[in-house]
Amino acid sequence: MKLLKLVPDDTNIKFLKWRVPFFVVSIALIAASWALVMTKGLNFGVDFAGGLEVRATFTQSEEAPVAQLRSDIEGLGYGSPVVQRFGEDNQVSIRIRLPDDVAADKEAAQEAANAVVSELQSSYSDFRLDGNDNVSGKVSGEFRDDATWALIYAMLAVAAYIWIRFEWQFGVGALFALFHDVSLTLGLFALLQLEFSLQIIAAILAIIGYSLNDTIVVYDRIRENLKKYRKMEVPELLDLSVNETLARTVMTSLTLLVALVPLLFFGPTSLFGLTAAITFGLFVGTYSSVYMAAPLLIWMGVNSDSFVPEESIADQQEKKLRGEV
Repeated sequence: MKLLKLVPDDTNIKFLKWRVPFFVVSIALIAASWALVMTKGLNFGVDFAGGLEVRATFTQSEEAPVAQLRSDIEGLGYGSPVVQRFGEDNQVSIRIRLPDDVAADKEAAQEAANAVVSELQSSYSDFRLDGNDNVSGKVSGEFRDDATWALIYAMLAVAAYIWIRFEWQFGVGALFALFHDVSLTLGLFALLQLEFSLQIIAAILAIIGYSLNDTIVVYDRIRENLKKYRKMEVPELLDLSVNETLARTVMTSLTLLVALVPLLFFGPTSLFGLTAAITFGLFVGTYSSVYMAAPLLIWMGVNSDSFVPEESIADQQEKKLRGEV
């Protein structure tokens, strides 16, 4: 029985032939992503914006009345809440972004939480309070700062690791590829105004991990081929390396998609943002390993002799004595 091969052994796609136009498009997408973040902003959830979250179960109902809950809470004057099913169909998570003056005042924020709970208890006889969290503006600001530094430190640690494992050119290439992936993910959330919470930070860190893994596989093969094919042109060598790792990349991506796609379309609403971010990152991470990380090696002057150690004077004299020169 023949094994199924998604990518034939003799695959020879000229990826690097289009490196300049793809790189220009990528730079434009990065610029557009940050423009969206700066103009439209990110739709911060309670974790980052401050506010309150109420988790409840409607014990006598098969499904929670999501639309009615949203209407009832809007009537309290705290703005439009985010009401999502959480766990079972009769369980909900209600998140309310409080006005800045209310979120900054601990007592006022607690009064708002009590008002919401009281309204729901009086309106629904089967309402059961499962949790009531209140995030102040100060704490949410600390969350934002910590999340930002977590992403920066992760990217720098990755670049340092690749620099040590390979050479500094590889570290720069990997760092730029990760910056590309994170930028485009932030741009997607700014464009669609999906809720940006701590879950999404976890998703971005997962994207960094996946992109790093894919980039290291490609870089490792490039380093091997640089030693093996000393006279081959660098663009041709990079194409060869990417094609040799293509089967592994496709199989890894498809395996992840098998798990992500059902979760994206049929999973709980509370996980939609997390799943969407990882699914999007799967594609941009694979793309950046080919069209960001690899072409940068050419533009940084990497060639077949870049990483060959220079002979010392003692080595040259020893060769002369042996008659090898």
